[in-house]
Amino acid sequence: MAISDDLDNPKLMPATRGYTQIDGAGVHKRTTYDEVGTACPPYLVYVDRLRNEVVLAVRGLNLVRNADYKVLMDNKLGMQMFDGGYVHHGLLKAAQFILERETETLRELLRQQGPDCKLIFAGHSLGSGIAALMTVLVVNNRKAFGNIPRSHIRCYALAPARCMSLNLAVKYADVIYSIVLQANPSKILASKGRTSWDELVDKLFTRDEDGKLIVNRDMVARDVVIE
Repeated sequence: MAISDDLDNPKLMPATRGYTQIDGAGVHKRTTYDEVGTACPPYLVYVDRLRNEVVLAVRGLNLVRNADYKVLMDNKLGMQMFDGGYVHHGLLKAAQFILERETETLRELLRQQGPDCKLIFAGHSLGSGIAALMTVLVVNNRKAFGNIPRSHIRCYALAPARCMSLNLAVKYADVIYSIVLQANPSKILASKGRTSWDELVDKLFTRDEDGKLIVNRDMVARDVVIE
């Protein structure tokens, strides 16, 4: 997919009108793979002055990027306790990494925008799980963000990765909004003659002698980026 350096004059204009409301001058930071390394997907910090929101959006899973799979598969089930529940180990580390880099920036942007400004986290797929856990971390550390009210914090998770136990999902349901377009996609895809999730995993991974999943290098080497 082509990446537009100038958001006011994109290489590919989406059919939806929402993109035209993005103010290129509001983009405070756009990270690259080189900047984030293997810690997390790239992300963007954006100040929406029209809606008075500071937005941190995280990119979704890149099917040809080995580091993204390492984040996704780094989950020590039953060992990562958090806030009375369980969270995805790798996604939590990624969320902590971003906040360690951007807390000061977000706090300053919120201060500049005034007390009515909202803090929005957003992401798709892998990025949505990271965004959701960043939201949980911020809610539990609001003092570091200028004592922002809980009601001014929101997360919009598109096709979210499973990143927290049910009790935590309920506890933070007032700030995390998940958008799921399909239920049980494996059966739906299989019924339409398309590749199911299990079949996709078999194509993307092989297992070593210990049974651990390893990304197939021939898939990683393909010069294709899928959003």
